[in-house]
Amino acid sequence: MEFNSSERSTLGVEVEYWVVDNETGMPVPDSVGILDAVSEPYGGEHPKAKHELFESSIEVITGICETPAEARADIEGTLAELQPELDARGVQMMSSGTHPFVHWTDLTISPNPRYHQLVETIQWPARRLMIHGVHVHVGVRSKEKAIQTVNGLTTYLPHLLALSCSSPFWEGEDTGLASARTKVFEIMPTAGLPPRMEDWAEFEMFLDALIRAGSISTVREVWWDIRPHPGFGTVELRMCDGIPSLMEVAAISALAQCIVTWFDDLLDAGAPVPLRHTWVVRENKWRAARYGLDAQIITDDHGHHRPLSEELLELVEHLHPIADRLGCRAELDLIPVMVAQGGSYRRQLDVVANGGSLQDVVAALASELRDGPHS
Repeated sequence: MEFNSSERSTLGVEVEYWVVDNETGMPVPDSVGILDAVSEPYGGEHPKAKHELFESSIEVITGICETPAEARADIEGTLAELQPELDARGVQMMSSGTHPFVHWTDLTISPNPRYHQLVETIQWPARRLMIHGVHVHVGVRSKEKAIQTVNGLTTYLPHLLALSCSSPFWEGEDTGLASARTKVFEIMPTAGLPPRMEDWAEFEMFLDALIRAGSISTVREVWWDIRPHPGFGTVELRMCDGIPSLMEVAAISALAQCIVTWFDDLLDAGAPVPLRHTWVVRENKWRAARYGLDAQIITDDHGHHRPLSEELLELVEHLHPIADRLGCRAELDLIPVMVAQGGSYRRQLDVVANGGSLQDVVAALASELRDGPHS
């Protein structure tokens, strides 16, 4: 299998948005009309605004970007194109891992044969997949580096997940989780933590076996939290919940870009990437999904643990020289701001704790897309 290697750690970002009614906060199944309208000037599909599984969702994707600031500007440009059509329909967009109160039976599948085939094949798990995420692609220079980078990124998967946790509610109920989306998505086949691969040859054997067995048809159906993307020449980080504000999108993208570049430097020097035992990775992922930035994560094979927030702050300090080199220091330095403000899951819970409704939570999420997080 060909891997289209990237010369450097470029970025591509994909953000999934809910389309919700301005007054009620309910998802509105009008993405087809919106996307048809904004696609007219392109004589076909819009290059950066796409359909998703449900008709009340729109995915915004960037081109190949050098920096998180460039990626943010790219997303802002597409959102500006969409805004007149949203205004005309009395709807707005917001990003979160789950919608706080809609039921999956109320949502309409998009009229795309691929999605209908997905639901036909997987059935109930796919029909209830009313979740949104953010995917960050970071370029890597070889397929062997891609495998080692995926392995190393599992160590920092809880850190990235915790920063993005935005789904404490499911069908109107407080789940007690910072990221209910994480647990909902894990029910899908080929979803969850990536298995630790020794090299690219083992990854190819894995894919060939699943395709021969009829389990998947392409690598796109391997829904790991982190996966190599041969066509793009990237590693794709898929663990994040929907992220409400573009400030947070840029900050998390900067962290991902810096970690991948750090690993590239380590591998060039003949040094190993940092690994933790798979049981530690699995437990830490659970803790991040349960507690978000309030998690205590395990730091070694003997069960020692410390606040995830402290590990994040130390990681940012460690990555400062790389961020300076990449031109993303300003975005990386937003991570301590996010830690101090508290994650989206905490802000949503605070709305309700202060007497607000779940409709107020939706309004707050939509406001954060326009204006940034409210501390």
